[in-house]
Amino acid sequence: MPKQKTHSGAKKRFKISGTGKLSRRRAMKSHNLQGKSKKVKRAFDKDIPLAASKVKTVKKLLGRG
Repeated sequence: MPKQKTHSGAKKRFKISGTGKLSRRRAMKSHNLQGKSKKVKRAFDKDIPLAASKVKTVKKLLGRG
């Protein structure tokens, strides 16, 4: 039986912690940064946990399903 391939788009966008939790980067970080405050831009640096409704789908894409 062939090996299951990891979805290359998903592996670039999500990280799995040691305990198995998924995190993603925040939206709105890539452009129009002049109009955003420094406080908002600093908040973009932190990854946030993935919504519970998406975890099953993303784990499957990453080959952990």
